[in-house]
Amino acid sequence: MDNVAATECLTLDFGPFETVHRWQRMPECDEFVGARRSKHTVVAYKDAIYVFGGDNGKQMLNDLLRFDVKEKSWGRAFSTGGPPAPRYHHSAVVNGSSMFVFGGYTGDIHSNSNLTNKNDLFEYRFQTGQWLEWKFTGKTPVARSAHGAVVYDNKLWIFAGYDGNARLNDMWTISLLPGEPKTWEMVDQSGDCPPTCCNFPVAVARESMFVFSGQSGAKITNSLFQFHFREKKWTRISTEHILRRAPPPPARRYGHTMVSFDRHLYVFGGTADSTLPNDLHCYDLDTQTWHVIAPSTDSEIPSGRLFHAAAVIGDAMFIFGGTVDNNVRSGETYRFQFSAYPKCTLHDDFGRLLNSRLFCDVEFVVGDSSSSSSSSSSSDKEQQHKEETKIPAHIAMVAARSKFLRQRISRAIERRKERLEELHGTADLPAKEVPILQVRLQDAVPEAFEMVLNYIYTDRIDPTKKIEDPLSNRIVLLMMDVYRLAVQFNMRRLEQLCVHYLEATISHANVLEALRNADCLKQQLAFIKELCLSFVVRDGNYNQIVMSSEFESLDRPLMVEIIRRKQSASASSGSTGGCGGGGGGGGTSSSGGSGNKHHHHHQLNNYERDTGTTLEQDMEHFLNSIGREFCDITLMLDKEPIPAHKAVLTARCSYFEGLFRSFMPPNNTVNIQIGEMIPSAASFRSLLRYIYYADVSMPPEDSLYLFTVPVFYGFTNNRLQAFCKQNLEMNVTIENVIQILEAADKMQAHDIKNYALSLIVHHIGKVVRLPRLKQLDRGLLLDILEAVADERAEARTCQDMTSGGADC
Repeated sequence: MDNVAATECLTLDFGPFETVHRWQRMPECDEFVGARRSKHTVVAYKDAIYVFGGDNGKQMLNDLLRFDVKEKSWGRAFSTGGPPAPRYHHSAVVNGSSMFVFGGYTGDIHSNSNLTNKNDLFEYRFQTGQWLEWKFTGKTPVARSAHGAVVYDNKLWIFAGYDGNARLNDMWTISLLPGEPKTWEMVDQSGDCPPTCCNFPVAVARESMFVFSGQSGAKITNSLFQFHFREKKWTRISTEHILRRAPPPPARRYGHTMVSFDRHLYVFGGTADSTLPNDLHCYDLDTQTWHVIAPSTDSEIPSGRLFHAAAVIGDAMFIFGGTVDNNVRSGETYRFQFSAYPKCTLHDDFGRLLNSRLFCDVEFVVGDSSSSSSSSSSSDKEQQHKEETKIPAHIAMVAARSKFLRQRISRAIERRKERLEELHGTADLPAKEVPILQVRLQDAVPEAFEMVLNYIYTDRIDPTKKIEDPLSNRIVLLMMDVYRLAVQFNMRRLEQLCVHYLEATISHANVLEALRNADCLKQQLAFIKELCLSFVVRDGNYNQIVMSSEFESLDRPLMVEIIRRKQSASASSGSTGGCGGGGGGGGTSSSGGSGNKHHHHHQLNNYERDTGTTLEQDMEHFLNSIGREFCDITLMLDKEPIPAHKAVLTARCSYFEGLFRSFMPPNNTVNIQIGEMIPSAASFRSLLRYIYYADVSMPPEDSLYLFTVPVFYGFTNNRLQAFCKQNLEMNVTIENVIQILEAADKMQAHDIKNYALSLIVHHIGKVVRLPRLKQLDRGLLLDILEAVADERAEARTCQDMTSGGADC
């Protein structure tokens, strides 16, 4: 891409902008316009939100309020015809230019009379303000409230709710198109359907409806369920965050809201175990992980609440009303500014590199006939160990993540160098003549080592990709092998993942097999053995396990150890009040008794405190420090050599992948430029930080240089460009305007250069005192003088016209 093309795509807007992830309190709805309320609905239409119904603590409501998000003003929406009766816990959706209100609870809550659920459907036409009640033919859904409702494919879909006697989980749909029969159809649902529930939110994204938590009695859950409209099938999205070391999902709750925007679902409020949290939780549909949004520092964060309502307009969410502390109804309105950055592809890019096996420069020779594993009692594992397995990988990725493997690689490089010098008299041979590096790991199980490699590249492992049943004996034994390697390779975070996974998956069916194999390698798997013993001796597990046929086949020493551990736990439970726990007197035995139990808890606490390092942290350290030893490519930036790693560049940039595929540059040296432009040294360092560990923090002048990089170098998406754009739009200040002017002139970005000149002219008194001005190129100094002259000439002309009676 040349500079002309770069200039054409470099179009920016300058202020004012909303701060990302900022909560802002909007004007409150005056009482003479509409009462404070909860259990109402909010929908978005064009540049306004519409509030219908609810209750104010004394009576049900059926007024229709309108908040103009541009004017930030409240008013009553114009309406004619007969509106729905006052109600709450109804639903409201928008299709086309109409709002549809279904069901809810009606009656007089003050006198507690005529209270009933409804199954009526009203249409409000925004353009005319007319209310219309629909009349149906055929069967209708049972009357309900506190249900979920969405629009998909021009149809209204109703799910679950409360009918006055019981919670429901049925589903109905009806076409909202004019001319279509006004007939309800009951949906035949399949798959893992949510339990009967009410007071839950629903949201539509990616051809699906999502349901999160709600009131479900004893079956209340914090699982996220997905209904696929095309197949009419439910899927329970696993909340298994253990192997990704991701934050857990929000606590189970009801009375909350959930909206969709971009690739995310946002959950706010509700009551969770008798509390009113005000955290904003975000679910990423791509990575299937939850996290809590950190609000901007200048946010006006709403207090916790339930039975509020939310809607999305543009790139912001609006929340209105709800019940706050002490059962008080709220009339507050809040705006939350979303971010719509493309997702970070660092983990996916490195994972794709591993799967492609492109440019591998090391082979790990795993296993041999003399080794054994934690699962050596399994015949298939024994057979697997009789033959060596060669597993290709990339030196840079492995060396970045494990000190143990990094040292093994360094020793292997030295041995190869010595061998080449013996054979050829020199180790400085053409790359094609140098044999691939081999590192032997004799005591590793190939399948387990491949999972460790997957973690090295992606920061996550998923054993269910190899074994479907997550509770099977084989998968538990495999994870024990992975744990053993994690300990050996000194990969603390991977150890954690294995421990937490085994804690979650060890069961009556597999615990004895796991215990038997952990006992075979006492030194390497002592902690896993403790975990298994603790599970066996729990009061709820012990009898069932010792009466099983698997227990009869245990070796006698293990039987004795289990029985002694149980006796020790029982003796100490009177003083500690715990089941299966240690501590107190009488806790000694030949098996370690409660002392081991305490050691087990101590180790668990250590795991929680010592979280290890992430992929991003390891790659940052590798780039800035330990990676220099393993550099295999030199990037020349305006005659300055910058050492780098082919594997990392290949994974992140299709430009380098294509370059290295087609031919390897002479002397492993690549000249760096962006189109015809050579970036500054500082901006290229910012680029390397993004390539290696996805860092997007940089000064605005670096953003200007790097704005077109995603296109030129072929990144997976334009995430870097989006951050550069926002950085430029929001952070051009007097302090950095000279650097911005220099970069804009070099990039031929005329709109930004003009903006910088305008900023300089209007603050010329401050700019002339900046030290950087003395270093400015003569041509740019002339540009500033010309801009100042133009500004003063224009001001003088305006003054002359004003004195002459003209309107300037």
